[in-house]
Amino acid sequence: MSENALRIHKKLGETPLEALNRLRFDMPEYEGLPMTYAGRLDPMAEGELLVLVGEECKKKDQYLEMDKEYEFEMLFGFKTDSYDLLGLSSAENFNKEDLISTLAMILEKKKGKFVQKYPPFSSKTINGVPLFQKTKDGEEFDLPEREVKIYEIEFIGFREIKGVELLKEIKRRINLVSGDFRQEEIIKKWEENMQSRGEDIFLIAKSKMICSSGTYVRSLVDSLPFPATTFSIKRTRVF
Repeated sequence: MSENALRIHKKLGETPLEALNRLRFDMPEYEGLPMTYAGRLDPMAEGELLVLVGEECKKKDQYLEMDKEYEFEMLFGFKTDSYDLLGLSSAENFNKEDLISTLAMILEKKKGKFVQKYPPFSSKTINGVPLFQKTKDGEEFDLPEREVKIYEIEFIGFREIKGVELLKEIKRRINLVSGDFRQEEIIKKWEENMQSRGEDIFLIAKSKMICSSGTYVRSLVDSLPFPATTFSIKRTRVF
C-alpha cells in the first residue's frame, strides 16, 4: 500500500470528517494537500480508517473495494431505528435460552454471499440525498440494497450487564457524539425503556467477522431472529 494511504484510528463518537480534521491538525506537514477517507465508519463505530493524501485521492474507488475485519457486540432485548445505540429504542421480549443455544449456529449460517439492505440511517444516497436525511425528514422510500459477502464469522461469547450499568454506558457513548444526531431525544427514549430495570440483567454477545466492502454490521445484527441492536463496532483491519 502506498505511503500516502494512511491507517489511522477513528475514535468512538467521531465522524470520519472529524477524524480527518484531527489528522490535519496533528500532521501539519500535510497542510495544503488534498485528503479524503476511503470507507466510512459510523459515529458509534471505531477502528481503522484509511486516509488518502495527495495524488492517492484519485485512487479512492480502488481502496473502497477493500475487504474489512470487524469485532462487534450485540445487545439483546432492544431494537432501534438506526440499528445501533444512536437510535430511538424499543424494548422487546425474547427467550434467553433459545438465544444462548442457537446464536452461534445462526451467525455461522450468515457466511457467504447475500443481498443486504442499507440501514435507513446511513450515508448511502438516493438521487444525491443521503438516506439518513430522507429518514429524518419522514420521507417514504424503498431501502437500496447491494450484494455483500461474509467470508468468516466467529461467535466469541456472551457477557451480562446490569441495567443501571448498561444505561450509564449507553449514555456515555451517545454523549461522545457531537453535532445533530437526535442525542437528547435518543437518551430520553433509552431512559424510558430502562425505567425500573436497573437491577435487570441484560445479555451482550461478541463476534468477529471478515467481510466484503459495503457490508453493514448494523444491518446484520438487525436481521437476527431475536430483538437486537449493535452495542459496539471496532474495525480491526482493512485489507
